[in-house]
Amino acid sequence: QVQLVESGGGLVQAGGSLRLSCAASGRTFSRYAMGWFRQAPGKEREFVAAISWSGGSTYYRDSVKVRFTISRDNAENTVYLQMNSLKPEDTAVYYCAAVYSFLSTYVPATVADFASWGQGTQVTVSS
Repeated sequence: QVQLVESGGGLVQAGGSLRLSCAASGRTFSRYAMGWFRQAPGKEREFVAAISWSGGSTYYRDSVKVRFTISRDNAENTVYLQMNSLKPEDTAVYYCAAVYSFLSTYVPATVADFASWGQGTQVTVSS
């Protein structure tokens, strides 16, 4: 299991940008598929984006395609979520998640697929 710590959240106006970071502990980070989820008040946690441990495969929810980019730096044990053209409906607590994978192309996309979670970082987009 890895320990995950998110950072980079904050308050931004609609149309603005934020970059979230998720720092992971552990020597085998490069074998973990990583994902970002979000949860707005009163709503279920939902998938945002995920990336395989190789970094070669990514997957996004439709509403963030083109606007968000997930990436990773295995040397720094960090995964990022670049969020551009933010909208008020992007407001939520954003969570980083990880799961060990034997497949370099595995890109999980549901809450049940992931084994480790961070504590979350708040993103608020004002209109």
